[in-house]
Formats: sequence, C-alpha cells, structure tokens
Amino acid sequence: MRNVRSDRNKNTGRFISLILRQKPETIGITLDEHGWADVQELIEGINQSGCHTLDMEILEEIVRTDEKQRYSFNDDHTLIRANHGHSVPVEMELREKIPPDILWHGTGEKYADSIDVHGLIPKSRFYVHLSSDIETAKKVACRHGRAVIYGIDCRQMAADGYRFFESANHVWLTKEVPAKYLRKEGKA
Repeated sequence: MRNVRSDRNKNTGRFISLILRQKPETIGITLDEHGWADVQELIEGINQSGCHTLDMEILEEIVRTDEKQRYSFNDDHTLIRANHGHSVPVEMELREKIPPDILWHGTGEKYADSIDVHGLIPKSRFYVHLSSDIETAKKVACRHGRAVIYGIDCRQMAADGYRFFESANHVWLTKEVPAKYLRKEGKA
C-alpha cells in the first residue's frame, strides 16, 4: 500500500524545488542574493497558493528525507535554499575544489549526438551537474529516457584551467564540459 503522506510530501517537495530554484514569484516571495528564502514566508506562501499544505514539521521532514538532498536550512532553520539547479540568478557561495580525476554525467540518448559535438552546457541552469559515481549518473540518466553515461576527464580539465565546485549535497558543478573531455561509456 502506498504511503499517502510520503506521496504528498514528494509533491510538495517538487513544488518547493520549483519555488527555490526557478520561480519564487509563484507564491509571492523573493530569494536573497545567495538563494535563501524566509521559511515563514515560504510556508505562508505555499499554504495561500491552495495547492499544498505545509507547516514547519512537514518542511523539516521534506528537507531531511529528500533523496537528492536538494535543500539546506541555515543554523536556526529560519532560512531555506535549494543547494543547486537554479535558473534564477543567485550566488551560491560554492567552494571551488579540485575534482576527482573522473566525474560522471548521465543523460538521455536523444541528447547524445548534440553532446558529442558541443559538449555539456548548462542550458537553463548556471552549471553543468556531474556525479562522483557512475551509479548516481545512471539514476539521473534514467529520468531522460534511454540512458547514456559520459565519463569526464576532470584531471585534464582542471589542468587546462577549468574550475569545479562541490555543492552542499555533493553534486559537482562546472560551467561547461567541452566535447574533447568526454568519453561515452555507453548505454546504461
């Protein structure tokens, strides 16, 4: 039997993701320059939208149980933000880090021809998202149809001056990955 509360929280979590990453105006709130939203304004805005019901207990459960760890609270839980994936301009205070030698990117087969020519570009986001393990890349790829996995030669990219960042939930981010650094691992 399906857990109705869990399904409801997933749907509310997706709505929160939309608000904190792309459209805060949907519920009449604004994000600060670092992507933080006031928790009380978020709760009130979501409840006034009529689409979802939210209180602090449910919000904390959504943040704690989100399998992708999309959100972070500040220390006293008065502010919340998405960890990455923004299409609205925010300065995420990301720490530049030296990446592992290889990172992974999973995508759908329908995008492979373009990626093979143009490399990985962020499209509507600010960064290309990369995984530290191939299994995570496979999970991401499966959301896009028939899966294709790329290995990225991060050692060479870093040596060539490309910068890498790691988000709070351990997603690796970079501005682009030119095709010459990609190795198609095949279909998952």
